[in-house]
Amino acid sequence: MIKYSFDRIFKARGIARPFSFLKKHGFSDNFASRLKNNRVSRLNLHHLEKLCLVLRCTPNDIMEWKPSDTTGIDAEHPLNLIKRPDQKVDMVKTINSIPLGQLEEIEKLINERIGNGE
Repeated sequence: MIKYSFDRIFKARGIARPFSFLKKHGFSDNFASRLKNNRVSRLNLHHLEKLCLVLRCTPNDIMEWKPSDTTGIDAEHPLNLIKRPDQKVDMVKTINSIPLGQLEEIEKLINERIGNGE
């Protein structure tokens, strides 16, 4: 089953208050509340595009696929790109546990990887 996973992208972007964030970016109270509580079963393309723009992501980043026990597809199937591991990673917690000296090294590697190297 394909479903939305808004919590994942909010955490990845460091958004502690999704409702406030969405309101600030022009979404209605009702829509922001439904997204925050992951009570969205479908999105129109306008909202999907706007979400992707403000969250700096693609639709694949906010969707996930969990195959049923009877789903028989090969490992090369494109749906596997949006299959998420069962293990949740809390990047903020992980980063906060890294010693400062190592964080500087990691920051340098990230900047080199994304093209912001100095």
